Amino acid sequence: MSMIDTPLMRGLERVLDLSAFRHQVIATNLANVDTPGYRTRDLRPFAGEIEQAMTGEEPSSTGPSFATQSFTPVAHEIRGLLERPDGNNVSVERESLLLAQNQLRFQVAVQFLKAEFHRLSSAINGGSTS
Repeated sequence: MSMIDTPLMRGLERVLDLSAFRHQVIATNLANVDTPGYRTRDLRPFAGEIEQAMTGEEPSSTGPSFATQSFTPVAHEIRGLLERPDGNNVSVERESLLLAQNQLRFQVAVQFLKAEFHRLSSAINGGSTS
């Protein structure tokens, strides 16, 4: 194992990848807000996948599948949302909230990653902070 290949770094990588994929799914939902018949999609269960990514656990066979090196998250249709007469069930308010939460998770993961790189840099430089 190298200094960079740690469980924390792998977990953070997976969290960032998941967040980037979820951002894409949310953006697609928002882009289709006026598309008749479009159904809202999201990752299920997103919070559980973040937890698994950070603990290094392998996901269950019912969730999105992660390989050791990469993963393939799956977006599923969200049921139970209010549907308009044209069949579209995208809520701009819901998607905006999810987007803000996702951005916050991404920023937190980036801060953890920066702190880890700073810690490694400090160790390499013999404890100096420069």
